[in-house]
Amino acid sequence: MTDPDAMTMFRAEAEALVDSLQDRLLALKAAPGDRALIDSVFRDLHTLKGTGAMFGRADIAGFLHDFESAFEAVRDGSATVDTELVTISLAARDHVAALLDGADGDGQAILDRLATRLGAPATGGARTSSRRIRFFMPPDTLALGGRPDFVLDELRRLGARNIRALTGEVPPLPELDPLQLHLGWEADIDTAVTEEQIRAAFLFHEDGLRLEIGTPGSAPIAPEPAEAEPVAAAAAPPTGSSSGALMRVPAERLDDIMDRVGELVIAEARLVELAARLAEPGLIAVAEDIQRLTTAMRDTTMSIRMTPIRAITGRFRRLAHDLTEATGKPISFVAEGEETELDKTVVERLTEPLMHIIRNAADHGLEATETRRAMGKPEVGHIRLSARHAGAEVLISLSDDGRGLDRDAIRARARERGLPGTADLPDDAIPTLIFEPGFSTATEVTELSGRGVGMDVVRRTIDSLRGSIEVDSEPGHGTTVTLRLPLTLAIIDGLLIEVAGERFVIPLAAVEEIVELPAAIAECETGNAFLDIRDSLVPFLRLRHLLQSPGTPGPHQKVVVVTSSDGHVGLVVDRIIGSNQTVIKQLSPLHAALKAFSGATILGDGSVALILDVPQLVARGRADADTGQEAA
Repeated sequence: MTDPDAMTMFRAEAEALVDSLQDRLLALKAAPGDRALIDSVFRDLHTLKGTGAMFGRADIAGFLHDFESAFEAVRDGSATVDTELVTISLAARDHVAALLDGADGDGQAILDRLATRLGAPATGGARTSSRRIRFFMPPDTLALGGRPDFVLDELRRLGARNIRALTGEVPPLPELDPLQLHLGWEADIDTAVTEEQIRAAFLFHEDGLRLEIGTPGSAPIAPEPAEAEPVAAAAAPPTGSSSGALMRVPAERLDDIMDRVGELVIAEARLVELAARLAEPGLIAVAEDIQRLTTAMRDTTMSIRMTPIRAITGRFRRLAHDLTEATGKPISFVAEGEETELDKTVVERLTEPLMHIIRNAADHGLEATETRRAMGKPEVGHIRLSARHAGAEVLISLSDDGRGLDRDAIRARARERGLPGTADLPDDAIPTLIFEPGFSTATEVTELSGRGVGMDVVRRTIDSLRGSIEVDSEPGHGTTVTLRLPLTLAIIDGLLIEVAGERFVIPLAAVEEIVELPAAIAECETGNAFLDIRDSLVPFLRLRHLLQSPGTPGPHQKVVVVTSSDGHVGLVVDRIIGSNQTVIKQLSPLHAALKAFSGATILGDGSVALILDVPQLVARGRADADTGQEAA
C-alpha cells in the first residue's frame, strides 16, 4: 500500500506502538515477574509486526518476527527478565524506530545478543507431527487494502508448508468482482505451533474470518459443500461510528483549526461591538447566538489541543535507564501528576529542556554509589518529576536527591568568565547562573555535560513559551528546578480593564476577586501598599504608577486580586469593562523584554490591548511588600 494518507496512518500507528513497547519494557524492568506486562509486550510486538506486514514493511515485520520468537522464552517461563534483557530489548525497539525513520540494517547483531541471553534454540532440526489448517479471509479484504500474501508469509514463518489455494468459491468470470476475495487456502503446520499463534497471524482480519484448525495427524479438511453459507454473509467489519472510536488527525490540521477559531473569536468580538453600537434588537440577538456558538467551538477546539504531560514522560523513563548505563549510577525516575494537561505546543517543546535538566541531575547532581553509601543515602539516586495546575499556570518540577549545587564553585566560575554583577549577587540568586550561555562547572567534557549548552537551551525554550524558571537547592540534599508555564498559548478568557484610558487584559483564570479600593487608601498614594481583605494583608500595585500613566484616577478605583503560585497581589485599576475572549498574539522581539506583559490581543473595535503577565506582577508585588516591611 503506497497511498500517502495510508502510509501516514501507518507511521502514526507504528510510532505509538514503538512508544508503548518502550514504556512496557521499562515497566517490566521494575516488575520482572508481572505476567500482564509480559503479555502486553507480546501484544505490542505482534501488533507492530502485523502492522508492518500489512503496509509492506517486510524489514520491520521480519525483524519483529525473530524478536518475538526469541522473546517466547520469557513468556513460557524458561527465561527471566533482568536489566540486561531489558537493555537488549530496548536496543531492538530502537532498531525498529530507526527502520521507521528510513535507516538500513537487519539488526542481526541485536537478535544474536537476544538469542544468547535467552538461550534460544537454533533454528532447524527434526519436525514434529503436523496438522491441517484451512481458512477464508473476509471478502472485503482487498477493498480495505489487506494483503493476503503477508498473512501467508506470516504462516510460512510459523513453519507452514504445502500451502494450496482453494478455488471452490470463485464465481464465474462474468460475476467476478475484482475487489472481493473469493480464494481460500489450506496448509500443513507443525503441532508445536499453538492455536493462539496461528490465530495471531490473522490479527487484522478477524471480522469475517473463517478458520478451521485440524487436530494433530488429522486428514485434510473436506471442502465446504456448494450450498454452504457464502463468504459474503460473514460479519462486516466495524464502520468506525461506534462509541469511543478514535481518529488520528495530523497536528498541522489542529493548528490550522486553532488559527481559524482565533480569527473567528476576533470577528465575533467585532460583531458584538457593532451590535451594541447600533442597538438593533435583531442584530443583537444574532450576535449573542454567534457569541455562544463561538465560545462552544473555542472550548471544544482547546480541549482537542490539550495533551497530558504523560505523553512525554515515557521518554524520560527511557532516558533514566540509559543514564544508568552511561554513568554507572543506579537511577530511579518517578513522575507525578502525569494527567496534568497543557497545550500540545507547550508539551512538544518541553521535551528537550526537561531532558537537559534530567541529564544535568544525573551527571552533576547524583553522587556515585560509593559516595551515597558513605553519606547514608540510598544507593539508588532518585529523580522526580511532578506537574500540577496553579491558577493560569502549570508548574513542572524536577528534583533530585543528590549533592545539591555548589554555590561557591558556581560563583568562582562566574567570576572566572567575567560575568557582570557576580560579586554583589545574593546567595539565593547564584543558582540562576547555571542558565547562562556556555556556563559549566564540569572539569572535563563528557557525552553528557561540560560544554555549557544544555541549561542555556532550557532557559531559551522556557522564555519562548512565556514561562519562568526557579531553582532551589540545599547542599547535600538535592536540587529542584521548577518551570512555570502558561496553560495555553492560544485563546484564554480574559478580564478587560482600563487604566488611564488604555485597555488591558488580565487572564481570568488568575483572578481571585474584585474589591473597591478604600477611599482612605485611594486618597493617600504613599505608605505601605497593603489591603486588609478578610483579616489577611494583601499587597497591591497601582497600575498607573507601574505603567507611568499620566492624569489623575477617578474616584471609584477597583482592585483586582490575582494569584499565582507565589501568592496574591492586588492590581489597582480605573475601571472594570468586563470579560473578554482573548486571542493571544505574540509581542514583537522589540517588546518581548517587557516583563509586565505576556502578549497582546485585538479587541472588537480593532484596537490592541496588552495582556498582563500575572506571575511577573505578583513577584513584583511581593518584592515591593518585602522591601516595605524591611524599611518599616
